[in-house]
Amino acid sequence: MADTLKEILLDDSRRSTVVTDMGALIDNEVSAKSGVSGTVVKTGYGTVKKLKPGIIDAAVDSLLDDFVGRLEPFYSGHRSSGGGDFGSYLQGRGSEVAEELLAVTDARAESSNREAIRKVYDKLRPQGKENVEQALPALGQLIDKHAASA
Repeated sequence: MADTLKEILLDDSRRSTVVTDMGALIDNEVSAKSGVSGTVVKTGYGTVKKLKPGIIDAAVDSLLDDFVGRLEPFYSGHRSSGGGDFGSYLQGRGSEVAEELLAVTDARAESSNREAIRKVYDKLRPQGKENVEQALPALGQLIDKHAASA
C-alpha cells in the first residue's frame, strides 16, 4: 500500500482515473447545490463548461499536483492518528483544508489570461470556502478508494 498522496494519486497508472473521478465529484457537488446560491454556482459552472468543453478535467489534471501538495500534510496527520475515514478527518479540519485548496485555485485564477474565467471565478469565490468544506467528506472517500487500490 502506498504511504503518500503523491504515490496514491499522481502515479501515472492511476492519474487519469483520479482526474475523471475528481471531475465527477465536482459535477456531483455542483448538481447537489440548491437555493439561490446553488443556482449561481450551477450557472457559473455551466458557463465555464460551455466556454470550453473538457475544461473541468483539464483543470483538475493541471491543479492535481498542487492540490496533492496541499493535502499531503493532512493525509500524513490522518495516517499518524490511526487512519480510518479520511473524509471525516478532512471534515474535522474543514476551514483549514478549504483554505489550503482554495489557495491553489486563487493563484490559478489570478494568473489566468481568460477574462471570462476570472469573472466567473471571482463571482463564485465568496461561496468557495463553504462549497469546498461541504465537498471534503466526498473528497476523502474518493482518496480512500484510490488508496485502497494503490
